[in-house]
Amino acid sequence: MLSRRGLLATAALWPLPAILNRPARAAGETIRIGVLPFGTASWEAAIIKARGLDAANGFTLETVKLAGTDAARIAFQGQQLDTIVGDLIWAARLRNEGRGVKFVPYSTTEGALMVPPDSPIKALPDLAGKRLGVAGGALDKNWILLRAQARESHSLDLEAAAQVAYGAPPLLMQKLESRELDAALLYWTYCARLEAKGYRRLISADDIMRAFGAKGSVALIGYLFDAASLQTKGPAVEGFARASTAAKEILAADPEAWTLVRPLMAAEDEPTFEALKRNFLAGIPRRPIAVERGDAEAIYATLARLGGERLVGDAKVLPQGLYLDGSGNG
Repeated sequence: MLSRRGLLATAALWPLPAILNRPARAAGETIRIGVLPFGTASWEAAIIKARGLDAANGFTLETVKLAGTDAARIAFQGQQLDTIVGDLIWAARLRNEGRGVKFVPYSTTEGALMVPPDSPIKALPDLAGKRLGVAGGALDKNWILLRAQARESHSLDLEAAAQVAYGAPPLLMQKLESRELDAALLYWTYCARLEAKGYRRLISADDIMRAFGAKGSVALIGYLFDAASLQTKGPAVEGFARASTAAKEILAADPEAWTLVRPLMAAEDEPTFEALKRNFLAGIPRRPIAVERGDAEAIYATLARLGGERLVGDAKVLPQGLYLDGSGNG
């Protein structure tokens, strides 16, 4: 199994099209970022390169195309990459294990429970006896939070009450559209594509996190940096964080910037493009790190309590120093 995963990671390190790899000019250290096919990190990378934000912030951005999440994690842990977009829970687990990982908030947009436009399902109790698809497996953070919300608000054990099927997001989306599923818990890009077709959100991960005490939208997805990159490329890492923020602001303020990004989105029509764009922009993190961390601690505690050691490892609290905030207190 390990050798197969290792081969996957190695075989996945192909360069993206020239539009993403062409540097404006050599500038400082190179930051190698791993991106997934049609992943939103490639959107931001395209803007960073096209607008020269890497050179302006003292680094050269190099993008590496990866086959999937497993390949990204393997390449990151093997120090073949400086950064990937990853999960706060996984980042915290690595740091608790002594890996020295830092987390830069990337997006507050999370998944949601989707149902067809004409579905009779109006609330969580209506899922009893229904066919429910869940992306990411039994330990997916959104699934754990949804189960907790159903149990604490409605005394409903979703895992026992519904007919649960785990699977890859594209397959679950297809089965929801063909009515082989009554509802599906999906990642946000798939939710956006369904919204463009009239499907509706029954409940979002953001709704659930607020129910568990979050005061605002929490970024559970972020750029991860390993200790080795931080030690050897510290100024370039900080420059990358600034460039990431600037790229998001350009996408928020300049509609013309999306003409560069659109070919990377696999948006087959205008409604899909607009839904993806709208959800991406809604997820731009804008809160101070201290506020972000406070909410993340509450959510992490809930996930640690419900997911246990299989999800978070031995530590039950968010590790100190996890966030890259320039103060050393993240």
